[in-house]
Amino acid sequence: MVGFFLLFLVYIIIVIMASVKKLIIKETEKEIKKLLKESNPFIGQRLRVLLILKQNEKEGISKRDLAKLAGVDPNSVQNWRTLYINAGIEGLMKHKRTGFKPSVFNAIEHQKLETKLNNPQNGLQGYVELKDWLEKESGKVFNYNTLLYYCIRNFKSSVKVARKSHAKKDQNQVDTFKKTSDESAKT
Repeated sequence: MVGFFLLFLVYIIIVIMASVKKLIIKETEKEIKKLLKESNPFIGQRLRVLLILKQNEKEGISKRDLAKLAGVDPNSVQNWRTLYINAGIEGLMKHKRTGFKPSVFNAIEHQKLETKLNNPQNGLQGYVELKDWLEKESGKVFNYNTLLYYCIRNFKSSVKVARKSHAKKDQNQVDTFKKTSDESAKT
């Protein structure tokens, strides 16, 4: 009998804990939809969750069902619900993301890099040499990966590309070689 009572008590606790949380949303569906249209995608997820909460306001909805409908993680739903309860719609629409970081390279360094990378006579063996050259020119220290991805993004450069020509190549010798190789090919 005691075993049955304990089992029944555990069942009651589970049912109580798993019950849906009813939340009263102050804004109307129309207001939320308007905010949803005007917001960026990052805030849009939060507003979509709020809209589903508003639509299920009378009967309530569990965070797991809400997460499935909104296509987000249940923990995010719980965090956003708590944020709405504590700070309202203003708190829900705020976020701490600031956008892109300012570039490490200024306009002068950008121009120097562009000139160096577009010069076929530059003689660079790779990005390590480019990094050393730029640090010597600018007097600043740069991260290798920062320089690498900056060059790829801005100048469409790649790591494994053959140089256009040798840095110490003598153009007169090249012309002489071409003349003699044309004559020897004809005979």
